[in-house]
Amino acid sequence: MARDGDEVLGWAALTAVSDRCVYGGVAELGVYVAAAARGKGIGKALLTALTDESEKSGYWTLQAGIFADNTASIALHHACGFRTVGTREKLGHLRGVVWHDVLLLERRSDRVGRNVLSPP
Repeated sequence: MARDGDEVLGWAALTAVSDRCVYGGVAELGVYVAAAARGKGIGKALLTALTDESEKSGYWTLQAGIFADNTASIALHHACGFRTVGTREKLGHLRGVVWHDVLLLERRSDRVGRNVLSPP
């Protein structure tokens, strides 16, 4: 979490994608930066810290679902080593009115899970 005194400027969190052991090293992430704090490097600091901590905890793949029109978040994730792997059409909606395509982004660790990701 990023704070300025008592004010929360942003947060980042991981959620396991499955209870199945085969996906034990895969998590979905969420990052939020308050509107007044955007463009100040807070998102990059949060995402960088989150990816570092995720690797210390054994995660080899992080995934994120981002509305296709959220170009700032997509650029941030790309700058932090994520790549776009697909589009899910009309998957999410805001306030029940407008449906949005969601891009699926992922980041594979180059430090964790090598034995799993490399052929024998």
